[in-house]
Amino acid sequence: MTINITFTHALKAQNRLYFMYYYQSQTNNPYFNIATEEYLLKQSSDDFFYLYINEPSIVVGKHQNTMAEINVPYVIDNQLKVVRRLSGGGTVFHDKGNINFCFIQKGAQGNLVNFKKYSQPILDTLQNLGVNAYLKGKSDLVINDLKFSGNAEHVYRNKVLHHGTLLYQSELGKLNEAIKADWNKFTDKAVRSNRSAVTNIFDHLHPKLSIEAFIDTLKETVFKQFTRISEFILSTTDKKAIELLVKEKYNTWDWNYAYSPQYEFQKKQNINGKELAVSFRVNKGIIENAYIAIEQDEDLELKHLIEGLPHQYPKLKEALTRINKNKDLSFFPDEILQLLF
Repeated sequence: MTINITFTHALKAQNRLYFMYYYQSQTNNPYFNIATEEYLLKQSSDDFFYLYINEPSIVVGKHQNTMAEINVPYVIDNQLKVVRRLSGGGTVFHDKGNINFCFIQKGAQGNLVNFKKYSQPILDTLQNLGVNAYLKGKSDLVINDLKFSGNAEHVYRNKVLHHGTLLYQSELGKLNEAIKADWNKFTDKAVRSNRSAVTNIFDHLHPKLSIEAFIDTLKETVFKQFTRISEFILSTTDKKAIELLVKEKYNTWDWNYAYSPQYEFQKKQNINGKELAVSFRVNKGIIENAYIAIEQDEDLELKHLIEGLPHQYPKLKEALTRINKNKDLSFFPDEILQLLF
């Protein structure tokens, strides 16, 4: 029997060890869905199994340099949302063919991190469907050595949040394009993603299942592991608290980009037969110590235009419109903008 509950009026299980709430998001908004992970982790003492599907977006690990992990022009052209999560690990691409799963559970200090434990329900589901999936290394789930799931964990007090992706029927071409980045332009101490060849679960299923049918199968596998599991529905109060978390954190440039570790950026580009070179440091998202040269001659006007600004496409585009109109550059502000990313 499904029971609708809220944090305020939660039904308490007699045997907490074998009790879990199940929640499936009704939105595809990545900011809201990832904020919900933090909310469930930190604002409840209960255990959760949580599923959600996001619209096309890029999710970076907590300790990564966002700019070094994404294809900035592609992100802008396709209006992709970029969001930083609580856990470490590498960058992943989400779309409506990708299922995101999350376990939040209490445990004893020192025994919280357990990638094998939380990967097992996924592997059991696929094994039951005739797919030989297995855990490779610490956190990757693979089929025929092709990755379909990346996993990460975050410990908060006596609880662990374990979450992962499930490439079910994703657009893999768009995935590869969205996270195509040139790490050679960046010098930093950030965590780098481990790029792997990927595959969709759907391609290995016989017979084929819709994404909805696969989710139902996964839920059945998880539910069998608990003597009692009840559905969780966000209350109006819960939603308002999560929306506030989105507004103040998960949909902010400060969290998604400026939280990146300090980095050095350098790039050279030939535009209309002239070589342009740029280098600068970015600290807490702000450009410092800029150097821009045209044919090895430093351009102080461009240097002063960008110093002190965020390393952010809209802000820099706006600043470059203020270039002296009488300046003979032989190229346009948009071409200079390309040099900065």
